[in-house]
Amino acid sequence: MNRGKAERPYGGYFDDVVTDLTHAVGSAEFARAVESVSTDHAQLTLRVARRHLIAVATAMRDDPALRFEFCAGVTGVHYPQLPGQELRALYQLMSIHHNRRVCIEVTAPESDPHIPSLCEVYPTCDWHEREAYDFFGIVFDGHPALTRIEMPDDWVGHPQRKDYPLGGIAVEYHGARIAPPDQRGACCP
Repeated sequence: MNRGKAERPYGGYFDDVVTDLTHAVGSAEFARAVESVSTDHAQLTLRVARRHLIAVATAMRDDPALRFEFCAGVTGVHYPQLPGQELRALYQLMSIHHNRRVCIEVTAPESDPHIPSLCEVYPTCDWHEREAYDFFGIVFDGHPALTRIEMPDDWVGHPQRKDYPLGGIAVEYHGARIAPPDQRGACCP
């Protein structure tokens, strides 16, 4: 989903985070690294160029004014309608010290699904990046053990992508037979 760029003032602590990150990495580096800033649903999201992800995440963690010392999770998303940006990894960072949250978003094309791993910066990314790899096919370069975590090792494809074919087996639940997803009709109101 393409969210539009937000303009200053962003509101709340969002302005402070962007200003402090600009000082931490330098204004020239910030301009190269941060592709956009958005404030959607009361969340600050920084879209970061994948080649700058590790530097930005390290600054977010180490700079005393920022202190985003915890990554609460990594989520993959698939937008097949956005050429060159089909795959996204979203990192939910938390500053426990400052009681703040920020989302770092990184895009990659399906033809080159590589994003640098943040396991060295945030060890909690380990299993989350493995899950995003398993379900979306995002390859986290530098991950210490990038293997499937939910699906069997010999599974073909990435089942959370929107172009993954639906299928399955019928399920019986409390006597009702539920058809497989690929055989269900349109939902009735």
